[in-house]
Amino acid sequence: MIRLLIGLLLLTTLAQAQQIEVKGDVTDVRGRKVKSKIVYKSYPTGGISGTLNDSTFSFSIFGSSKYQVTAEAPGYIPRTVIVDPKEARNGAINRNIELTSTGGTVVLNHLIFAQGKAVIDPKSYAELDEVVAMLKENSKMEIQLEGHTDNRGNAEANVALSQSRVEAVKKYLVAKGISKNRVMTKAFGGSKPIATEDTEEARANNRRVEMRVLKQ
Repeated sequence: MIRLLIGLLLLTTLAQAQQIEVKGDVTDVRGRKVKSKIVYKSYPTGGISGTLNDSTFSFSIFGSSKYQVTAEAPGYIPRTVIVDPKEARNGAINRNIELTSTGGTVVLNHLIFAQGKAVIDPKSYAELDEVVAMLKENSKMEIQLEGHTDNRGNAEANVALSQSRVEAVKKYLVAKGISKNRVMTKAFGGSKPIATEDTEEARANNRRVEMRVLKQ
């Protein structure tokens, strides 16, 4: 009996130690809160799930399993993020979700390539896995990956490089189970800069891959 009580006490203590609160806001690109349908589920199995309807979210997770959180609202592109218990600080994970208006593009801010090459840095996998989760959560969604470089160097070579990079991203998504027919690609090279300053920071901002939702 004593052993049973000790065992239950240990299990309770362990569960409490592993409890992590996940919380965040859903906003638009201007930082305004957006009331959304928010679905969270354990990743990748989805065995544990829940739904909220608000512009903020908060739920508890236990153990070491990752969770995906999807927010969707009328007039916006659905967005999925993945939270990892390893990210917790003081028993909590703060992760906001930024929604882009329908018709806009989502910049993959954490997508990194080797300089001058189409080799994806492994640090980019977490963000790409979120794109995979979003596409699996929205089975009818089709996207177009749009590749951009800075405007230095040969224009034709830049177009070729941006095409190789979006094809590399598509290959990653397909390898994770996404149909190739749902992922289009388009290369712009350096013809569509978002920053015009002659600085390295501006050039870095121009070297990007954007995701456009064609169908959702």
